[in-house]
Amino acid sequence: MKISAEGPFQAGWSAIKSVLTSTLVAAAMTASPLAQARGPMDGLSFGGAATVRVTELPRQGRETYELIRQGGPFPYDKDGTVFGNRERLLPAERRGYYREYTVKTPGSRDRGARRIVCGGPPTTPHACYYTADHYASFRKIVE
Repeated sequence: MKISAEGPFQAGWSAIKSVLTSTLVAAAMTASPLAQARGPMDGLSFGGAATVRVTELPRQGRETYELIRQGGPFPYDKDGTVFGNRERLLPAERRGYYREYTVKTPGSRDRGARRIVCGGPPTTPHACYYTADHYASFRKIVE
């Protein structure tokens, strides 16, 4: 540590202030909504009341949503299976209320990370939610 003319305590304090300031600026830059460009598909948790219009879903999402309304047939075996809401990002409901459906991801060798999760009756759900990040965030689908 460098010793300044003000003494060792002042030099140490200056170094600490510099590190703290740099850390706070970096945190503000990455956490601030103003610092990040947000698009229509950026996810927020349900508590943020985020929504996405059907027309804003990717083409594959619109296709999956239409299949849900028609009752299938679905391309993946897991489509229509119970979604447990273990992340607790969707409103609390009894087990079996939510079902998940795959939204195809172009270029993905597996099911990818995109899903639509619907609650209520299979072909006339009470609400559906879109996630592009494998359940880390959801947007309620609105007509």
